[in-house]
Amino acid sequence: MDLRRHAVPPEVPHLCCESEPAGKRSTVIVVNTESVPGHEIVTLVGLVQGNTIRAKHLGRDIGASLKNLVGGELRAYTELMTEARRQAMQRMIDHATTLGANAIVNVRFTTSQVANGAAELYTYGTAVVVAPVASRPD
Repeated sequence: MDLRRHAVPPEVPHLCCESEPAGKRSTVIVVNTESVPGHEIVTLVGLVQGNTIRAKHLGRDIGASLKNLVGGELRAYTELMTEARRQAMQRMIDHATTLGANAIVNVRFTTSQVANGAAELYTYGTAVVVAPVASRPD
């Protein structure tokens, strides 16, 4: 059985992310826990990671400076970080798919300032191959 093509059960669609490396579409389960509910880890593939470095934009800085005077959410920066998280996570998923994993467990995010006005968003986790646990009769 080719576990890399295992379809994710409908009860956990919120755990899934799509990946399309080399033109092949596959589903990868992504969780921040040590296991995937209803599945067992069959193979430990290894550490996978993704990152992106984003710099502030002059227009965003001007808007943020004005917003600092009156308070409130800095929406331009929120959007910047949201997109950075998506890109870093997609790179991590692509890395896992390339290695033949169908799930990533223990996913974590971290950020760091790498230059004045630029931040790195780094995500990492453990790539694994999972299979559904057989249902036990009551």
